[in-house]
Amino acid sequence: MSAAVSADDAELARIRAVATAGPFQPEWPSLQTYESPRWYADAKFGIFIHWGVYSVPAFGNEWYARNMYKQGTPEFDHHVATYGPQTGFGYKDFVPQFTAEHFDPQQWAATFRRAGAQFVVPVAEHHDGFAMYDTARSRWKSSAMGPGRDVLGDLGAAVRDQHMVLGASSHRAEHWWFMNGGNLFDSDVRDPAFADLYGPAMREETAPNQQHLEDWLLRTVEIIDGYRPQVLWFDWWIEQPAFEPYLRLLAAYYYNEAARWGREVVINYKWEAFAPGSAVYDIERGAMPGIHPQVWQNDTSVSRTSWSFVEGHEYKGVAELVGELVDVVAKNGVLLLNIGPKADGTIPAAEVELLHGIGDWLDVNGEAVYGTRPWTIPSEGPTEFAAGSFVDATAREYGSRDVRFTARSNTTGSYVYATVLAWPEDGTARIRAFGRASGLLPLEIADVTVLGAGETTSRRTGDALEVDLPAERPSGVGVVVRVRVVEPVAVRRTDQWH
Repeated sequence: MSAAVSADDAELARIRAVATAGPFQPEWPSLQTYESPRWYADAKFGIFIHWGVYSVPAFGNEWYARNMYKQGTPEFDHHVATYGPQTGFGYKDFVPQFTAEHFDPQQWAATFRRAGAQFVVPVAEHHDGFAMYDTARSRWKSSAMGPGRDVLGDLGAAVRDQHMVLGASSHRAEHWWFMNGGNLFDSDVRDPAFADLYGPAMREETAPNQQHLEDWLLRTVEIIDGYRPQVLWFDWWIEQPAFEPYLRLLAAYYYNEAARWGREVVINYKWEAFAPGSAVYDIERGAMPGIHPQVWQNDTSVSRTSWSFVEGHEYKGVAELVGELVDVVAKNGVLLLNIGPKADGTIPAAEVELLHGIGDWLDVNGEAVYGTRPWTIPSEGPTEFAAGSFVDATAREYGSRDVRFTARSNTTGSYVYATVLAWPEDGTARIRAFGRASGLLPLEIADVTVLGAGETTSRRTGDALEVDLPAERPSGVGVVVRVRVVEPVAVRRTDQWH
């Protein structure tokens, strides 16, 4: 038995011991007792970061490592025309060009804080197999090649310095097949000297074998132990049946370790990978049809083009991104918004501008987002998000009738917030759900405030609450109306004496 196999066996035994010795057991009924943390439900907004070797070619999207080996794709043709045949210049040859000379973790963290983010989720390892952290399981890692830095560790320290929560994402599962196109023609994927980067490169139709599954588990535990992320995000493909026992083992290990740390943590998953309630459901570029009973997450990007930096991005605008945020929050969700830095470590100016725009809006209107909970209904108006995944392919334009609702109750009273997604041209916001005839707000209204402008005059009719808006707009996107309701008076108890 080799030393590596012996070490893996010992570590796997340790993982099983932890997974069966804490408050959770690696079985679905036990894992379904998990409760998502209050900090996460209150946070509402996080930043996702796709940054890696794929940022060097900056062509197509973050799947360049796969598509450059798939004959007939634009990436394949671009690669041959720009860099030459894949026998002479393969994906591995981008690594020395991934210099990250301008990577400034403190500046990145300050930008995310300025945007209003409460947590940050860097990609620890993407499908390409290049680790952005200091792994002991591969020589292909940012700490030894390319940047020569432990990117996850350095950025994590800066994120925590800015009082945000650190997360990490793993896309390792898909590496089972990700580079398999290079096996179909003469390329460096066939070279045994680089099998530790390009492998396994198996067919998609085959289930991952025990070696790959154990390596996936060991790498994920390595991230947990080394960096203690409080959000652990998984991409698709872990819903393959072969992963199921390893998911249970991993979740029990993570939850038990988090209990030992005294921290509350989140696992994000897609599709049916985890049993309902055992982790937090995530929808890629998606939306719920209504208010979900459990906290969920939408991961989306500032761009429609790619998750990583590419030339010629089609960016969303601030108004659309704010609309996505408040739609998610109104439906009991959290928004994880992705940006894609350049290979040199700079965040593109257009993306910084978008983040600043969201931050400016939240500076004025964050009271309607952070720490809120869903109201009776999530929305009104003609512009709705289609439910499901990948529903942001085309831009949405909102009108002044498009409203999203949130609520909160605290020691100062009970409040309902109506985020009107476009400024009414006549200076009056009309909120139909607050009209007397709707029956949705049976309590009387104590006062009405426009966030960023103060109290205002209003009229409540059968059809709507009509709110007079200030002459100067408080923020760049729409307007938020806060309604404080009159608390019901408790009915005095009358005892019946006999």
